[in-house]
Amino acid sequence: MTAAIETTTPDETAAAGERLGRTLGPGAVVALTGELGAGKTCFVQGLVRGLGGTGRVTSPTFVLVNEYRGRVPVHHVDLYRLDSLDAIEDLGVPDLFGADAVTVVEWAEKLGPLLPSDAIRVHIDGVGDEPRRITIAGSVLA
Repeated sequence: MTAAIETTTPDETAAAGERLGRTLGPGAVVALTGELGAGKTCFVQGLVRGLGGTGRVTSPTFVLVNEYRGRVPVHHVDLYRLDSLDAIEDLGVPDLFGADAVTVVEWAEKLGPLLPSDAIRVHIDGVGDEPRRITIAGSVLA
């Protein structure tokens, strides 16, 4: 399944994430890609809201992994600062997959062969004031 959504505001981007979040269940992996400033964290803010999370969602660029509570726990991973598969494995990212949580990975292209084949792939095109084109591919766990 592939869907494409166009958004013109951060609120619309977050709403797209929220719609996806409502459909996810434990064990889902969401692989986010897009340029710096494309709105990946904004999308995750909505996704966490769709999973019932109420806390503040921030980019884990420096802490690498944030966790949020909701109807399903969420592991929010940011691989921007990591530059090797060894570093990703040392962080324990593959251990998060298949858990009783949803795992969302920003800069997921860095996972390479570690990315589960059933991951939901979300790519966001556009930066700055440009509209965003959000492409979502993969099966959604209900």
